[in-house]
Amino acid sequence: MSTPTNVDERHDDRTFPPPADFVADAVADERLHEAAARDREAFWADQSRELLDWRTPFTQTLDWSAAPFASWFADGTLNVAENCLDRHVRAGNGDRVAIHFEGARGDTRRITYAELTADVQRAANMLESLGVTRGDRVVVYMPLIPEAVVTMLAVARIGAVHSVVFGGFSAESLRARIEDAGAKLVVTADGGWRRGAVAPLKPAVDEALQGEGTDSVEHVVVVKRGGNEIAWDDDRDLWWHDAFAQAAPEHEAQAFPAENPLFVLYTSGTTGKPKGIVHTSGGYLTQAAYTHRNVFDIHPGKDVYWCTADIGWITGHTYVVYGPLANGVTQVLYEGTPDEPEPGRWWDVVDAYGVTVLYTAPTAVRAAMKGGRQVPDARSLESLRLLGSVGEPINPEAWHWFRQVIGHDRTPIVDTWWQTETGAIMISALPGVTKLKPGAAQTPLPGIVAEIVDEDGHRADPGESGYLTITEPWPSMARGIWGDPDRFVETYWDRFPGRYFAGDGARLDGQGDIWVQGRVDDVMNVSGHRLSTAEIESALVGHEGVAEAAVVGAADETTGQAIVAFVILTTEAADGVDRDAVAAELRGWVGTRIGAIAKPRQIVIVPELPKTRSGKIMRRLLRDAAEGRRIGDTTTLADPTIMATIAELM
Repeated sequence: MSTPTNVDERHDDRTFPPPADFVADAVADERLHEAAARDREAFWADQSRELLDWRTPFTQTLDWSAAPFASWFADGTLNVAENCLDRHVRAGNGDRVAIHFEGARGDTRRITYAELTADVQRAANMLESLGVTRGDRVVVYMPLIPEAVVTMLAVARIGAVHSVVFGGFSAESLRARIEDAGAKLVVTADGGWRRGAVAPLKPAVDEALQGEGTDSVEHVVVVKRGGNEIAWDDDRDLWWHDAFAQAAPEHEAQAFPAENPLFVLYTSGTTGKPKGIVHTSGGYLTQAAYTHRNVFDIHPGKDVYWCTADIGWITGHTYVVYGPLANGVTQVLYEGTPDEPEPGRWWDVVDAYGVTVLYTAPTAVRAAMKGGRQVPDARSLESLRLLGSVGEPINPEAWHWFRQVIGHDRTPIVDTWWQTETGAIMISALPGVTKLKPGAAQTPLPGIVAEIVDEDGHRADPGESGYLTITEPWPSMARGIWGDPDRFVETYWDRFPGRYFAGDGARLDGQGDIWVQGRVDDVMNVSGHRLSTAEIESALVGHEGVAEAAVVGAADETTGQAIVAFVILTTEAADGVDRDAVAAELRGWVGTRIGAIAKPRQIVIVPELPKTRSGKIMRRLLRDAAEGRRIGDTTTLADPTIMATIAELM
């Protein structure tokens, strides 16, 4: 584990006061901080009672006796889907639009809360007719279409557990997740539209289910979206439209305990095996709704909110599905990419629906910057009143461009820090209170206690860098790793006993604000998506021509980090090799084994890797080479000359 660096060279000390429109909310936001500081558990209990409908009111807020495994609101019961849907209809808001869907081909759907509730009730009956019951796992492998949201909520409604797999992951990645979760059902689509073409999904499911460990799957439900030709198993496969139409229209939501598992979401770790992060119901939904309402200053019935994340990632779970719908907000769901079918599509969507709050990743902002400001300048964007950043620290240059060009120099930007494991936003400016600092996550939210510590776990002083830790339990925290509680403790709690630590370094500035500096372990952050170096290395050495591989994350102005792989070929493969052809073949190999997002930006064929005499690979030196820096000290290497050779091959 490397030590975090000191102040980022791009650090920007300028601050921006809250816009006048938000100052009126400052007193309420300050009261949240005061209430949380006075009694943190009572604060969270008050938030949960205010934000959610409980069938059985809870009497115990937190049980931390089995730390680091928490229980929140454990003796209370609720139904997550009912909190996201039915109660809004009962309150007279059934005609409010829940989702404005914009397809990649330009097709649109307008779905009200009453219509979404009816769809989820029918889908819940469909799942139960296929034998899915409380606790069963359902894998969702779909494009970003309304049926994906309906599936997640239907699974939640019947007390089952969903595990969403990003549609860009390969058949092998899908197979591994199906096996680990012991999934009973897979819901997918024939394909999804991406950049003007269909990306097949059902074929990957078919391939995955031919692999070992997938015998638990009894049925595959397929949404017809892409129109691509697919294979069919009459004993296993069902069309969504057929099964959905045959299901009963009404479904009574049953209440489940707050600690009933809601979903398992797989994320990369420092070993080759992905971790199934477990989140439960009451605590997760409390913090999802609380952070969505307060960080984005949400006003249901007035705001049109848009989070651009895919549901395959935690951002899509918390800030596309559960947070917005629990708060009864109208939101945009967009299937495509920012520049399809032409540059500026995102900004057309903002204007078409009057989007007021836009939450996206720095990668998307930097991509828009490359296209030039003339593209957004050709649009109005006057409806926007707040912008948000997620997935990685946003560099100040992108922050300023986002605010000036997209926000017309009037919108605040909330730069949020959180992770799959935290479940919801942990650190962020509050738009009505905080003087905004470009590139800084800034302040733990009310109810969150975060500290930066040094190597020995001692608190860092202002101006110092260290490791970002959370010192007190929070409602949306992960409840463990699926089937592997020991790994959960070892991964997140052993490094600093009594503190949660998941691998991010940070700096504390002179005003006590937090600047997240990125990963300090072997997990890379590529376009806001966490990818394991070990998982990619494992895929590379699985190729018959590869003897050894080392992967590092290199700084990239568009994606934040890019994957660079250094590969030693077997003797047979190295004979008369065309390096460019081999590199291209290996990139495709990684894409097949893991997914296109994991393809290395660059593969360097090397004769040897920089190793110490004990055999440890010095990835620090490889990172220097990948980023074009002067190579550091090589005296500890078994072969001090190898880095000069590698540098010549770059």
